[in-house]
Amino acid sequence: MADKRFFRSRDPVPLGDIAERIGAGIAQTSDAGRQMSGVASLDVAGPDEVSFLDNPKYVDAFAKTKAGACIVHPRFADRAPAGTALLLSEQPYRAYSLVAQLFYPDEAVGTDTFGSPGNVSERATVHPSAKLGENVTIEPGASVGAGAEIGRNTVIGTNTSIGKGCTVGKDCFIGPNVTVSHAHIGDRVMLHPGVRVGQDGFGFAMGYPRHEKVPQLGRVIIQDDVEIGANTTVDRGAGPDTVIGEGTKIDNLVQIGHNVEIGRGCIIVAQTGISGSAKLGDFVVLAAQVGVTGHLTINSGAQIAARGAVVHDVPAGQQYGGLPAKPIAEWRREVVELRKLGRRPKTGNKPSEQ
Repeated sequence: MADKRFFRSRDPVPLGDIAERIGAGIAQTSDAGRQMSGVASLDVAGPDEVSFLDNPKYVDAFAKTKAGACIVHPRFADRAPAGTALLLSEQPYRAYSLVAQLFYPDEAVGTDTFGSPGNVSERATVHPSAKLGENVTIEPGASVGAGAEIGRNTVIGTNTSIGKGCTVGKDCFIGPNVTVSHAHIGDRVMLHPGVRVGQDGFGFAMGYPRHEKVPQLGRVIIQDDVEIGANTTVDRGAGPDTVIGEGTKIDNLVQIGHNVEIGRGCIIVAQTGISGSAKLGDFVVLAAQVGVTGHLTINSGAQIAARGAVVHDVPAGQQYGGLPAKPIAEWRREVVELRKLGRRPKTGNKPSEQ
């Protein structure tokens, strides 16, 4: 259940309006007028809250829920408890996300963290040449450098630094303790606390008597509707730009090296590392702790299983896994054979008895 100290819900909404928003059918049209005031999980939802069932593991919890309404696939409708209105959807989890956005719109786009939305704090530092759009929030301790531009309705969180010359689009949320340099950021971008964007790529000409630093002269380009999780780092390019494509979602603790190009709609999960000059096509998925070698291409629609180590190009639409990563069916066969090998009885001569 959402704590009202942190999450502000909108006014109650009729179930019929909710059904229309998510494209769901109401099992009983007489329920369309019921007023709902929020969302909650199956085990704690009350009679004025909407819940959902997506994973069959929770069918028993669904059968016992006290939720006023529940989003379910039609095949589970007969397991509903009495008194719970049903919203029938082929994609319950996706539908639930839309309902949660309806009740808690601020949480979908990011909101101020200090408590003074739409204001520039007296304790913030904004260079006289910086340009701020309408209704921009600059929280205490934040700084906006010379020539930087911040679009309307954007939030710059406490102690965040927007470097000189950077641009940030409209309706963005740049959380507390973020640093942005040498970067252009699109609209509706979310950078969670501790994100680092635009710092030097790891570029050195190695050799004796010392490793010579290669000036990193590129930028970071983050397109619209990108979300980047806490403490992720995105290095600027060495010459070409580092690019993150529209709608890509990046988890916490991810490292993106210089010159990396990431396409549209990619999913990159925690503790993944992408080496310099690697390229990802559109809608690529990298699961947790994947490692990607530099200067290779993972083509559109490919998926890499957790802890996979990608050392060669990956064809479009393929699923790879393992170390080194290979087609996932091949990798699974290898795992099974190794397990069988480990279970074989030991052979050989017994030690002679004394």
